[in-house]
Amino acid sequence: MHARMELEEFGKTAEDVANALRSISKAVAASGLDQGLTELIKIRASQQNGCAFCTQFHLNAARRLGVPGKKLDLVAVWRDAGIFTSQEKAALAWTEALTALSPESITDEVYAEVKKEFGADKLAFLTSAIATINAWNRIAMAFRFAPPIPQDHANE
Repeated sequence: MHARMELEEFGKTAEDVANALRSISKAVAASGLDQGLTELIKIRASQQNGCAFCTQFHLNAARRLGVPGKKLDLVAVWRDAGIFTSQEKAALAWTEALTALSPESITDEVYAEVKKEFGADKLAFLTSAIATINAWNRIAMAFRFAPPIPQDHANE
């Protein structure tokens, strides 16, 4: 497959859209929500959606933030990995529910658990982060953005 448009070109073509999505991400970061956690949910949503660009982009970002490699390796199977905190599990379950986006996926049990772990304020930002990565996934997949090469693999 070939790229229909790359991220840089999309940013120039739809500058206001790209800036709006980036503004949401900046608001989430400013909220105090753990950045490593937000990268994990972005990776998981991107995996669930099948977005290679966003998966690689957020793996790179998570590595720069120092998210343990074991968590990055096992985020796709987080339920069975035994290494994620209760807060991470709640966030990942909420991510999967919102990414699947069916009335059946957003259960009262999943909502109660994530609200218990994050409270109403942080939950609003977590939900915004999930919505934003899902929007980016759809944009990146529509235009077939080429996955970014991780810095440690640039010479391969």
